[in-house]
Amino acid sequence: MFTAETLRRRFFIIPTRTILRLIAFAADENRTLMQKNHPIGFFDSGIGGLTVLYEALKILPNERYIYFSDGDNAPYGTRPKEEVRELALNAVEFIANQGVKALVVACNTATSVAIEDMRRRYDFPVIGMEPAVKPAVMSGNRKRVLVFATELTLKEEKFKNLVARVDTEQLVDYLPLQELVMYAERFEFDALKIIPYLQNKLDGIDLSKYGAVVLGCTHFIFFKKFMEKVLPPEIQIIDGNRGTVNNLKNKLGILLSDGPGSVSYFLSGKAMPAAQFERFLQYLELQETAISVK
Repeated sequence: MFTAETLRRRFFIIPTRTILRLIAFAADENRTLMQKNHPIGFFDSGIGGLTVLYEALKILPNERYIYFSDGDNAPYGTRPKEEVRELALNAVEFIANQGVKALVVACNTATSVAIEDMRRRYDFPVIGMEPAVKPAVMSGNRKRVLVFATELTLKEEKFKNLVARVDTEQLVDYLPLQELVMYAERFEFDALKIIPYLQNKLDGIDLSKYGAVVLGCTHFIFFKKFMEKVLPPEIQIIDGNRGTVNNLKNKLGILLSDGPGSVSYFLSGKAMPAAQFERFLQYLELQETAISVK
């Protein structure tokens, strides 16, 4: 068996300390190579996080992903805070046991109530979702900002603190659109249902005062094309998905994988066929194509 002392005697010109450093360096390199091939976890209460995964597949296509939907317990947005916290932590424990190198909590509600607990428990990067209020407020047009979110997100201290930090001129208003979560979960993207729903929710709001709408729930991105039909064309629709994925990319650094990429899907801890989730990704692709053509 070779030890540092054996190597030093055989190659006497190399000091023992240098040999130990070389051994440690080689061990670190080996750990890095192993970690590069570990998957990235994505977690959401349901299928809303697929909108973030969709961005990740475009920006980081060589990664292995685990997508965990807690669909058996969706929606989170109407549940008590402590119940959501417990559900989220149980889900993340399952994901952590799959050996992930990073976790994206692709759920604004779960981020708002449990992200700090997750970061204390695990030594891999945990990236949360945050409504893109800051870029909306900083857009420079000094018009009002309307945040669409779930009821629980809007009640949470984390969200209120975020708004307090960036909304120095009190430009931000809120509108809960909780029902959109279940429309998305049921794959109900029917204009005859969604457009009247949005029109009813927006009734009485003077939209001419607004310069931006912030999508504060990952589920809401599925409905962007419907929102464009009921909002004035000068209103920007802003979400934080791309920024979240870019943050993930920066956090991974040298742990970025060279491929090949793949996705495994779980529903509340049960392995599921890809087709059940990939129809949502295909819908996002069709929606993106339609918007770009327009």
